[in-house]
Amino acid sequence: GAPPDPCPAHTGVFQRVTKRECHFINSTERVRLLERYIYNREQLLHFDSDVGVHVEDTPHGEKFARSLNSQKEYMEYTRSAVDWYCLHNYRVVTPFTVERRVHPNPSQSLQAHPMP
Repeated sequence: GAPPDPCPAHTGVFQRVTKRECHFINSTERVRLLERYIYNREQLLHFDSDVGVHVEDTPHGEKFARSLNSQKEYMEYTRSAVDWYCLHNYRVVTPFTVERRVHPNPSQSLQAHPMP
């Protein structure tokens, strides 16, 4: 048979997610980046471009935030993400989303069609 699990407490699936959100106020007049670090559906820490540093959301995230904030080059890279991530994607996506308009067609009706 199979050998016993060396650590039964660590069975199952583990998930690590980094989620970036770009918030655009008045087009690109003001842009805010929020980057969330999530482990097993719990947000450990986040980076808010308005604050400029990683902030812990749990005791486990405190050490991670302190480590990231101490890395000068990484912090410069993260702070610049408003430009290379948010503004770049805004320019790429805007023609297909914001600027795309579908004009209403008066011959179309929103009424439900009878079932056959």
